[in-house]
Parts: sequence; structure tokens; C-alpha cells
Amino acid sequence: MNISVLTIFPESFESFLQTPVVARAIDKGLVTIDLVDIKDFAHGSFRHIDDSPFGGGAGMVMRCQPVLDALKHVKEQAPSGDVRTVAMTPAGTPYDQKTARRFAELPHLVLLCGHYEGMDARIFGSIDEEVSMGDYILTGGELPAMTVIDSVVRLLPGALRGASTEEESFEDGLLEYPQYTQPRDYDGMSVPDVLLSGDHGRIRRYRRKEALRLTKERRPDLLERYIAEGKLTEEEAGLLKELEEEG
Repeated sequence: MNISVLTIFPESFESFLQTPVVARAIDKGLVTIDLVDIKDFAHGSFRHIDDSPFGGGAGMVMRCQPVLDALKHVKEQAPSGDVRTVAMTPAGTPYDQKTARRFAELPHLVLLCGHYEGMDARIFGSIDEEVSMGDYILTGGELPAMTVIDSVVRLLPGALRGASTEEESFEDGLLEYPQYTQPRDYDGMSVPDVLLSGDHGRIRRYRRKEALRLTKERRPDLLERYIAEGKLTEEEAGLLKELEEEG
């Protein structure tokens, strides 16, 4: 897989690309990550990539010419020509695990990092889709792009141990169950006895019940969607009934 990042701050990715999972995936040849500096495509000695918005208003807007020229360059360099372009913008569709899995199947993903007060609207005519990290504003699209890269790379076969992603939050529509490790007792807090029982059936049932409990308490919207999509098993329905009886 190839990921191209269009940004005006390529240096902000230097330490990120050295994080264990991403660096390992690059070293193993699972992914190549290219940083494309939008400033290299700006005309003139000052390489202006922003300007005041027509009609007035606060702040600066990224100009369309440098961005579209950078985007054209990346598309022309793509070996297969099969490129999916995604802009990081607060107006985009909320990013989720389902989208991460879809992106992980692509041969070439292009991430456009916005900045300032936004981007010239003409840019979006050349973008396949827009994604948002949530209902809040960041200084630029670099952090959202890193989030997308991290969530996608860890899904590539060989990036992690096979089972590492199977029971994580959002993978099956529910939050993940609580995890514990050594020591068994710490400052009056003990690991649940069932996890020490060696009974794999009881452990599996306990973990599923706790996943349902956490989802019900913290993300009832996810549980409602899980039920509406017909994913709730007979066993899980029984576990939910137990939770209701427990109050």
C-alpha cells in the first residue's frame, strides 16, 4: 500500500513515522508513506500558499493552485493510477473503524491536510471524499492524517500479530472489555477471579458481558446500532438481561 500526504508541514511527521507500528510496517515493505510539500508547488519566490478570502472575513484560506498542482503531481506519479483522495476537514464524514478498514484495502491513499481558516472550495472538486475526526477544530489536518495512517497501517496484514485487532473496540461494533495484567493485587485493587480461573468458557463470557456493560454505559448509541443491525446473539441478549437485573 502507498500513502501520500499533502501538507505544508512535512516536518511534523518525522517523529510519527518512527513510531513502532508504522516504522515496522515501512521496514517490512507493507506500506510506503510519501510526504508531499504543497509549498513546492506554489509559484513565485515567496511561495504563497494562502491568501485572504474573497468577500472578506477573518484569517487566511489555502489557495487552490498549489494544492491542485500537488494533487495532480501525485496522481501522475501513481503507478496504477488507482488513487483515492481524502481531505481532512471538519465538514467531512465522521471517521470510524469501518472507514479505516475500507482505506486499508486501497492500493494508494492520498491524504490532504488543510490549514488556516480552510481551503479554497474549488479544491474539493478534485477530492473523492472528506473525513472529520470529530466535532472540534484543530490548527491543521496533520494530526488527523496521522490518526488515519496509524489506524490504517495497523490493519495491514503483518503489521501486528493476527489476533491483536480482532477484539479491539469498534471492531465488532462494541467497546472492548477491560484488561488486566501483573500484579494480581495492587493497593487493594484485585484482578477479577474469573480471569485467574483458567476456565476459558467463563472468561470469554465474562469479557463479552463487560464489553456489553461498557458499551451500554458509555456508548449506548453503538449498542442501539449493534442491535438494529441484527448482530446481537441469543447469548448476548441473555447477558444484557443480566445487566438490567443487576441494575
